Amino acid sequence: MAKKSKSKAKSRSAVQTAVKKRSAAKSVARSSARKTVKSKARAAPAKTSAKKPARPKQRIAISHHREEDFKADGLRAYAKYRDLGIAAASQGLAQAHVIRLQGPCDPAEVSKLHFHDVDFQMVYVLKGWVKTYMDGQGETLMLEGSAWTQPPKIKHMILDYSDDVELLEVILPAEFRTVELKA
Repeated sequence: MAKKSKSKAKSRSAVQTAVKKRSAAKSVARSSARKTVKSKARAAPAKTSAKKPARPKQRIAISHHREEDFKADGLRAYAKYRDLGIAAASQGLAQAHVIRLQGPCDPAEVSKLHFHDVDFQMVYVLKGWVKTYMDGQGETLMLEGSAWTQPPKIKHMILDYSDDVELLEVILPAEFRTVELKA
């Protein structure tokens, strides 16, 4: 049995040496690959383009639901808006609000083709449903849980909505221009 344990020890030792050699070879390969990448990064010419302007300092915004925070002081007379404090916290980088469209829907007041001069706009249906028209998309029924983005300056309008609809809207920048179009 002593011979068996000696041969096992030798074979274990040989295996361990082989594993160490392979690991060392891989380590060297990885190390040289990293060095190559790093040296390529250093060799790249420095960009001479203008620096991006620094973003304004942002702060934390916390908004809790309160019925009294819904105000009829927003873009549309048929809607109440609950500002979530994002515009103030982001120094105008973005705005977010919950919108309640007041029912019943009056297409004569609501269905006006328009666009917003924005960088980004996203809407999420929190409650109810809304039927929209977007240029190139046509009519779409958005149900609770539906979300969509509207590319900058896309022509769109609301066609109809449920009496209980609530939407979350996020827009960049916080201040933007809306242009109503003739149908």
